[in-house]
Amino acid sequence: LHEYPVLNSSITPDESNIIYHGDHNIGVAIDTPRGLLVPSIKQVQHLTLFEIAQELKNLQALGAAGKLGESHLTGTTITISNMGSIGGTILSPVIMAPQVTIVALGRIREKPMLVDGKVESTKYMNASWAGDHRIIDGATMARFVNLWKSYLENPALMLTRTK
Repeated sequence: LHEYPVLNSSITPDESNIIYHGDHNIGVAIDTPRGLLVPSIKQVQHLTLFEIAQELKNLQALGAAGKLGESHLTGTTITISNMGSIGGTILSPVIMAPQVTIVALGRIREKPMLVDGKVESTKYMNASWAGDHRIIDGATMARFVNLWKSYLENPALMLTRTK
């Protein structure tokens, strides 16, 4: 998100200003006994991958116990919905105002693909992105998605860009 700050922004209710958020507060959709809730992992830009995983685990436990509070459920700047965890593959995610970006992740599947002229079994995952076109153009979203995809395909590259 550092390279594409508009994706971590919001628009004022009167649509007159864009607010660029310094903190990356990532909302994660969690299936709970109370239904789908979206708690936020706060200040992700300051966390290691291990700390992010631990915070996600904590939020999932709080959600399962019905103990997510207002502080957990507010302040999100961008949302990840992982329908793959319950077997889903493709979804059209809906942006939750005032956020301007959301992604829905599908389950990881295997399929034959042509790689360097040879058919190989390859794992892949659908990721459906949505951006508010009042402030995000398609080319910016495509460039961000290509960078994000490169991180998934080359985790070492991602590790060089995180805490």
